[in-house]
Order: sequence, then C-alpha cells, then structure tokens
Amino acid sequence: MENMGARVIEPLIMGRVVGDVLDFFTPTIKMNVSYNKKQVSNGHELFPSSVSSKPRVEIHGGDLRSFFTLVMIDPDVPGPSDPFLKEHLHWIVTNIPGTTDATFGKEVVSYELPRPSIGIHRFVFVLFKQKQRRVIFPNIPSRDHFNTRKFAIEYELGLPVAAVFFNAQRETAARRR
Repeated sequence: MENMGARVIEPLIMGRVVGDVLDFFTPTIKMNVSYNKKQVSNGHELFPSSVSSKPRVEIHGGDLRSFFTLVMIDPDVPGPSDPFLKEHLHWIVTNIPGTTDATFGKEVVSYELPRPSIGIHRFVFVLFKQKQRRVIFPNIPSRDHFNTRKFAIEYELGLPVAAVFFNAQRETAARRR
C-alpha cells in the first residue's frame, strides 16, 4: 500500500487538490470513479457533456461493516483565477458499505452536473471512512462556500482515505466535434 499511496497522492499535490481542498493524507483505500465506463484519472480532462449523469464510484477496501462518505466538489468557482465562491458542492453520499459502490449509500446531497463557465475547473471526489454508520444531514444553505475540511471535522470523518480529480472547462460547439 505504501507505493500506491505515493503514486496516488503525488498528482493530488501537483494539481493543488492537497493544499487548496485537502490536507496531506495517505491514501489507504482504492476508489474507482467512472462515467459511462470511462475511468477518472487525476488531472485528466473530461468534457462536461460526458459527465452529465451520475458517475459510478466503487470502493475497493474495507468490508460490509465499514462505512464511507463521498464528497464531490469544485474548488474553482466561478473561475480558477478568482475562486471566491469555493468550494462548490456537487454531491454527498454517506453510509456506503466497504467493497460496494455509491448506489449502496444514502445520497444526502443530490448529484449536480459540472458546468464550468470560466477557465479550467478541478472536480474532486473525496472519500472518508466513517467511524460507524450514522445519519449525516449537513445544513447546506447553498452549494457555494462549502468547506470539505470543516465538513470532515463536523462529522468526525478524519483525513480522507482516497481522492481523485478531473479537469473540465466550458464546451463550445467546436470542441464537441
């Protein structure tokens, strides 16, 4: 797991996900995120039109007695040069049993498709291991100004166990061809 951790965390540091969104952590769980069977890889670009439906998020670790919380955010709202609305919350799923996928958890904030308007945005999936199965009803008056670190502290989630991000920018008709 040691080598996997370094390989996984490095692109998160280079992409400033560690720093802007998360504190340094050691990945201990393997998480696969895919849209229409296309796997999300750190820093790769996906078109907004290809991420319009909910992704499949698989957890390869833990067991059926361990539970996880998934958070998806965009730290670059409205644009990466002046992200004054960061973080924008796209999705929260809690109580996902280990070795399963997000469809087995409880969606507490519905999936919102990425719609970057200015510049290249990072869309970050963060996985936390819960201490036990619990009810999480975050008080979220707005999807803007969400704070992943504060959310983790409030619900005693500790540091992430996995994270992955992709980049996306506004599609023009010419880019879709």
